Amino acid sequence: MPHNDEPPVSLRIFGKQSRFLREQRGMTRRELAALVPYSESLIAMVERGERPPKPGYVDAVDSALDAGGVLRVLIPDVAEKHHPAWAEEYVKLQAEALALHSYSTHFLHGLLQTEEYARAVFRSRRPSLDDEEIDKVVQARLLTQALLTRKPACRITFVLEEPVIMRKIGGQGVWEGELRNLLKLGELHNAQIQVMPLSRQSHAGVDGPMTLLETWDYHTIGYVEGQQGSYFLTDPDDVSVLSHRYGTLRSQALDAEASRALIQRLLTGEA
Repeated sequence: MPHNDEPPVSLRIFGKQSRFLREQRGMTRRELAALVPYSESLIAMVERGERPPKPGYVDAVDSALDAGGVLRVLIPDVAEKHHPAWAEEYVKLQAEALALHSYSTHFLHGLLQTEEYARAVFRSRRPSLDDEEIDKVVQARLLTQALLTRKPACRITFVLEEPVIMRKIGGQGVWEGELRNLLKLGELHNAQIQVMPLSRQSHAGVDGPMTLLETWDYHTIGYVEGQQGSYFLTDPDDVSVLSHRYGTLRSQALDAEASRALIQRLLTGEA
């Protein structure tokens, strides 16, 4: 089923209220932008409920519109969270998961990322994030990694396309640090990392990346991310297809020992 990507109600209400106040004063977004230290495009995103306004933004707009605190009183309701709204549900499910199985095609799963690698990934995103936003989402990502050593342990497996571990996101130093991190994480008793080699001639992963989560009540759900949205798959038929597909991917990939050896060869320049 498609995941609900609609902005949170609180953001939509704030956006409508601030737009109403602006239009009541016969003011365009461009004219408002000239009065506050924020761009016309940011004002548009906030008014559509697509971007949580920071307290400084709310103060500036409230003053510029002579709103008398009508917008300021909403600050606690529209404050930014650690994760974007669309990711909150997934983050909660992941933190409670009994098992997690992930197939990656473009970059490493967040649980495997060093801080430097995560920062480089978020710096690569377009439209660009500012430094404050990057700091926030990187720290949030690192917090999710408590799952790796949580007790009771979560059973975790990863299948990584070979280009994922070859791509030097962030540069040589960041890349080498990430490879060392993969070797370290591969030693965890509850985690297994496998690499899908480029030489593989038959491949079950042609439909792209996916994650399977076993929830605390022993149900398995699928999670798929795309360019402009994400999906939870809960129908038993859909989950069965993904489970079969992931099992095939694991059988086609290098085993954990061979994968570790490949990572070591990349790190030493022998691959």
